[in-house]
Amino acid sequence: MIVAAPFWGAEGADWPQMLGPERTGVTVDSGLAGSWPAAGPPTSWRQRVGQGFAGPAVKDGGVILFHRVGDEEVVERLNLADGSKEWAYRYPSEYRDGYSSDYGPRAVPTISDGRVYTLGADGALRCVDFFTGKEIWSEEARKNFGAGKGFFGMACGPLVEGGSVLLSIGGANGAGVVALDKRNGKLLWKSTDQEADYSSPRMAELRGRRLALFFLREGLFGLRPETGEVAFKFRWRARMHASVNAATPVVIGNRILLTSSYGTGDNLLEVEEDFGLRSVWAGDSFSSQYATPMHRDGLLYGLAGRHDSREGTSPRCVELATGEALWTKEGMKAAAMIMAGEDLLVLRESGELVRLKATREEPEIGGRAQILGTGVRAQPALADGRFLARDTRMLVCVDLRAQ
Repeated sequence: MIVAAPFWGAEGADWPQMLGPERTGVTVDSGLAGSWPAAGPPTSWRQRVGQGFAGPAVKDGGVILFHRVGDEEVVERLNLADGSKEWAYRYPSEYRDGYSSDYGPRAVPTISDGRVYTLGADGALRCVDFFTGKEIWSEEARKNFGAGKGFFGMACGPLVEGGSVLLSIGGANGAGVVALDKRNGKLLWKSTDQEADYSSPRMAELRGRRLALFFLREGLFGLRPETGEVAFKFRWRARMHASVNAATPVVIGNRILLTSSYGTGDNLLEVEEDFGLRSVWAGDSFSSQYATPMHRDGLLYGLAGRHDSREGTSPRCVELATGEALWTKEGMKAAAMIMAGEDLLVLRESGELVRLKATREEPEIGGRAQILGTGVRAQPALADGRFLARDTRMLVCVDLRAQ
């Protein structure tokens, strides 16, 4: 089905990429209800999904679902209002994971200027039309750049900046990070000899300069998006080989927070005038394995700990200035969290959605609802008051708006 192109609207009601409009996991309050009914907020629709850990992306009433069905990776557009399928684009995939039985894609799609960019588990990079699903260009990134398979395949959410698509590939011959022309997929530049990891990059304005931040295998790299020149780097990684850096860097003014698990911990860095880096504090505030913390009014909110441990991860509030943990909600085994205005929307691995207030004092649970089954791992989305999330079988749209 061909969808008529609507006005390309503002980002406020959209979730067009990994971690939302600015890759912060934070969105303005889009008219969320002040409280939930006793039975939980209403479910608008459900759609069965295939394999994968790629969360949805949303733009102008269109939901992009990226998953694996049989031996194909599939990009689909669904209608945000009712979940109906509007188009599907598919291609073969032979990816096999040595650590789990899930062979689907891991990277959240990116929607930008009427195009959808996806990176498959085995490095299949695709650009398709957002309105029709027609392929615009394709690139076999892992194969063509000589990249390794990694522990769990590739998981970088494509970052569109200017005329470029930026990706951590971990390729050979200086292709750790690459920039491709977003119009046709041609290589613009390559940079670093770094292995790729499981963090998606983000843009940041630091000391008056716009830089692309990549949290790679060995640590943080700040790159000039026009050329790939390294403006700064900072080593931050676990001592053990079987480890990953997976959280996206958090930027507050001219400071950058890094967090990683496996005994690594957290480091708040100050970017100085000459692009030197100074550690403000380091410790064990989050030690987050996958989840990216969020900032509001001098406080950091995130999921502390390892997702694959017996204890799982717990929502936590940390003071930005000192790194001191102010409260922790123990025993929740949370999978992901989004901040919407003053609310924290915590999605547990069990499929339960929990609402907390983003406050300095430990909040009471303000609402809870079982919206999915177990095995939740994918990053959710919040667009126009609708919360979208998936488990191993189902994508669900829950209406959090004031009724």
